[in-house]
Amino acid sequence: MRVLISGGGTGGHIYPAIAIADALKERNKQIEILFVGAKGRMEMAKVPKAGYDIKGLTISGLQRRLTLKNVAFPFKVVKSLFDSRRIIQSFKPDIGVGVGGYASGPSMYVLSKGGVPLILQEQNSFPGITNKILAGSAQHICTAYPDMDNFFPEEKIVFTGNPVRKDILSLGQKKSDGFKHFGLDPAKKTCLIVGGSLGARTLNEAMEQAFSVLESADGIQILWQYGGGYVDSFGSCETTKLSNVKALPFIDRMDMAYAVADVMIARAGALTISELSLAGIPTILVPSPHVAEDHQTKNAMALVSKNSALIVKDNMANQELMDTMFSLIEDKEKQATFKKNLKQFAKPDAANEIADLIINTIQQSE
Repeated sequence: MRVLISGGGTGGHIYPAIAIADALKERNKQIEILFVGAKGRMEMAKVPKAGYDIKGLTISGLQRRLTLKNVAFPFKVVKSLFDSRRIIQSFKPDIGVGVGGYASGPSMYVLSKGGVPLILQEQNSFPGITNKILAGSAQHICTAYPDMDNFFPEEKIVFTGNPVRKDILSLGQKKSDGFKHFGLDPAKKTCLIVGGSLGARTLNEAMEQAFSVLESADGIQILWQYGGGYVDSFGSCETTKLSNVKALPFIDRMDMAYAVADVMIARAGALTISELSLAGIPTILVPSPHVAEDHQTKNAMALVSKNSALIVKDNMANQELMDTMFSLIEDKEKQATFKKNLKQFAKPDAANEIADLIINTIQQSE
């Protein structure tokens, strides 16, 4: 069996794709897997690090404002279609798996025109444009949220949830080790603040301005990932020097971070929501306003509408975020309610379900 997995651009696309590949390999080590990504994007480094081959396409997104980059867009699409055809002719995949992102469009389109079955994996509650365009050609569409028939044909939808990293599926035994790993006090309530691997300026600014209130916050400590993109601007601010703040540019053991967290503050990316649902962490979501179709707000509201999380608007974070955090971290009843309600979004077997669907689809098409 040969499986071509295409997409990327962000961790929210890449890590679920790698989780699917890992699940396939667990079932049959002889399965050949090839990734197709976009040159210059993070998948070109992350996928090889995970042990898989990847080919890059010269493709980028269409800018939503008038810019010279849009002039080159049609030429990049044409070149990517030709390159996709060359890659596919060489690899001869039995199936294509599109996870969204720039590179997914050209490669999945070429596969569909060649009669190769397609499976799409949609991480968000509001689909990206690539998956919406490809939906008509797909045999199955794996979604992370229920009630997606407003966007996709109902008969094609398989509600699997988002594949996530294995290490967060068993956090119970990691709490003690987590406190030691990060040098935190087990006796204090802990808030985890993450803005993604690159960081989030809004969350960082809120933390920077919270110096005085955090300085006097007895019994509370903060584990703060400010992001590799903000080392110079926030990595040495006064808040990072507080004894009850552990500030890091990047958290290498998110499983341990989740294990020690009583509550969390985070953006509302699809992967983050899937992980916090599995970990059962009461969370304040601050959706990024800078993403396509405002899909992070829609992701967040899917949880808020089920009384599973709180939301603070990006433009209100400086005024409201810390007060909301202090209120939630002291409210054991609300935490318990959120933990209970998050279970409906937790899908620990997502990668395995998608892997089984891929194998079954190949066998049915033979």
